[in-house]
Amino acid sequence: MTPILYIVIPCYNEKDVLPQTAPMFLEKLKGLIDRGEIDDLSRVMFVNDGSRDETWNIIDELSKSDDHYVGISLSRNRGHQNALLAGLMEAKELCDITVSIDCDGQDDINAIDEMVREYKNGCDIVYGVRNSRKTDTFFKRNSAQVFYKLLKKMGAEVVYNHADYRLLSKRVLNELANFKEVNIYLRGMIPLIGFKSTNVYYERNERIAGESHYPLKKMLKLAFDGITSLSVKPMHMITVIGIIFMLCSCVGIIWSIVSYFAKTTVAGWSSIIAIVCFFGGAQLFAIGIIGEYIGKIYMETKERPKFIVSERTWKNNGDNIVD
Repeated sequence: MTPILYIVIPCYNEKDVLPQTAPMFLEKLKGLIDRGEIDDLSRVMFVNDGSRDETWNIIDELSKSDDHYVGISLSRNRGHQNALLAGLMEAKELCDITVSIDCDGQDDINAIDEMVREYKNGCDIVYGVRNSRKTDTFFKRNSAQVFYKLLKKMGAEVVYNHADYRLLSKRVLNELANFKEVNIYLRGMIPLIGFKSTNVYYERNERIAGESHYPLKKMLKLAFDGITSLSVKPMHMITVIGIIFMLCSCVGIIWSIVSYFAKTTVAGWSSIIAIVCFFGGAQLFAIGIIGEYIGKIYMETKERPKFIVSERTWKNNGDNIVD
């Protein structure tokens, strides 16, 4: 049976790049359809993540120009991970497989061919993995390596040099829907599902147009969310550091008592201030880490929806995309 493929593409303020990359995605989809690799019911699905520019209007016009374009719009900006999840959950009832990819054209769309082949060979998850990071800046290349290694150390399952370019089968999507947490990090959640998986390697290109929506601040937030969403090791580390500090304090207390009776004590205002500041900073750091986890628990208990779909192009056009 020929699978139905949905290419899911999150979009946020992409009015400059979308008119250039949308035809590329459509050409790839139709090429796979013409070769009999996928069904003609396959679609390119854009997810408008509360864009403030003309992105949604462009998506709506694209859907009117060709039935193979569809789109949904979220009620407000919810961030890349939630927008991607919204597209996957919307598509899971309409297709057999999804391929998620960014809108900027940096990921090589030709890797989709190999992803589909690997799916037909029995893989439920196919990760798109970069061959190298030569297109990245020195800082981004090295910070990414540190981040992946740190996640590994923290016990999180991640695929090195993999972002969100991946193929997922219908049964993986159905299992992903059972993950109820609000704080999501898909790069770490997908490997937890299991099933047979493999990697497809590709070269990453320069962004075709527009500006990156992942500046340093957002990258750091994503990294921290990834660590705290997938691992409790930071809290374990705080416990270990606390024990070490306690032992050091015990040694200091013994030393001060011995010095007192040996009558070798001298005024030590500077050392006292240094010690107080050091331990005060360590305690604030530890409380901050614990606070992050408590904050996430607080958000999880509210059980707020991760996204709200406000519009769908096929309803705007008065059509349905499935029989």
